[in-house]
Amino acid sequence: MKESTLAYLVSRLRELAQTPSPTGMTHLAEEYLMKELAALGFSPRRSRKGAVFCALNEGQGEGILLSAHIDTLGLMVRAVKGNGRLRITQLGGYPFQYAEQENVTVFSREGKQIPGTLRMNQPAVHANKELRTQERSDESMEVVLDMKVSTREETEKLGISAGDYIALDPRFVQSGEGFIKSRHMDDKASAAVLLALARAFKEGAAICARPVHLLFSNYEEVGHGAAAGHPDNIRDMVAVDMGVVGDDLQTDEFKVSICAKDSGGPYNRELTGALVGTAQKNKLQYAVDIYPYYGSDTSAALGAGHDYRHALIGPGVAASHGYERVHEEGLWNTFLLLKAFLEEGIKQLSE
Repeated sequence: MKESTLAYLVSRLRELAQTPSPTGMTHLAEEYLMKELAALGFSPRRSRKGAVFCALNEGQGEGILLSAHIDTLGLMVRAVKGNGRLRITQLGGYPFQYAEQENVTVFSREGKQIPGTLRMNQPAVHANKELRTQERSDESMEVVLDMKVSTREETEKLGISAGDYIALDPRFVQSGEGFIKSRHMDDKASAAVLLALARAFKEGAAICARPVHLLFSNYEEVGHGAAAGHPDNIRDMVAVDMGVVGDDLQTDEFKVSICAKDSGGPYNRELTGALVGTAQKNKLQYAVDIYPYYGSDTSAALGAGHDYRHALIGPGVAASHGYERVHEEGLWNTFLLLKAFLEEGIKQLSE
C-alpha cells in the first residue's frame, strides 16, 4: 500500500504545485480537484466562492471536516509603469526577498499568459552599489516582462492592466532520497495528502464510522478560506496544513506536526489529544509544537461562528513561504495519522 499510495500522492502533488493558483485566482486548481475527485468516483461540489467540498462516506452521527487550502502566495499588478514594467502588490504574506529573481507568469483578463521576472528596479551589481542593503518592497521591485515593451502603452496593448494576477514559478523538483523542493508546498502538500486519503476510502483501505468530508479552501492565505459553505452536522474540524520547521520547534520534514497553539490561540485540547494519542499508539514520527506566527482554516471557521472542536496537523515544511521543502516520510506520516485517527482515534473522543 505504501508504495502505490506515495506514488499517487507525489504525482498529485506535482500536478497541483504546477497548477497556478495565487489566492483569488484558483479556478484552475478547483477544476483540477473536481476532475480528480470525480475520476476517483466521488461527487464533489464547489461553493459560490470556489471552495471544493467532497463527502468520502456516509457514516453515522456527526461529521468530521478535514480541510486543506489550494490558494498560494503570489502577486497582482498594481500599475503599469511608464517604462512598460509592472509595479506589483503582494497576495499573501511573505518577505519580498523570498521571491526576488523568480520567474513569473502574468495572467491577463483576456486569458493571455505572459512570462516575466520579479526583480529589483536596479538589479545589476555593476550599476547599483546599494543593491546588497536596499530594502525589498513594492516600490523597489518590479516585474520585467519577457516582451519587447518599453512604454506603458506597449504593455497595455498586450492586455495587461491593474488587477491582473501574477503566479510565481513553483520550480518543482523531486530530489534525492525522498525530498521534494517547490514553492507552494503550503498547502498543496496537504491537499495531495487528502486526495490520497480519498483514494484510500474509495478502495476500502480507509474507513470511518462517522461521516467524513473534505474541504479544499481557496482564500486561506488572506484569512477567510474556510468561513462558509460547510456541510451540515459537523462536530470536529481538522485543518491539514503545513507543519512549521524552526530552531525551537521539534517538527522536521520527516514528521507529521500536531499544533497545540498558534497566533489565534490554543486548539481544542480533547481533539488534539486524540490525534497525539493516535500518533503514539501507531508509533508514527510526529511532533507537538506551538506556532507563534501562524493561522489556519479552523480560525476562519470558528471566527465565522461554526461550533466545532478544532485541531491542526500537517507535514513538516521547511523554509515556509519561500522555496519550500518536504519529504515523502512527512507526507506518509500525515496520511497515516489521518487514516488511523478516522478508523480508531476518533473513538477516544467523548460525544
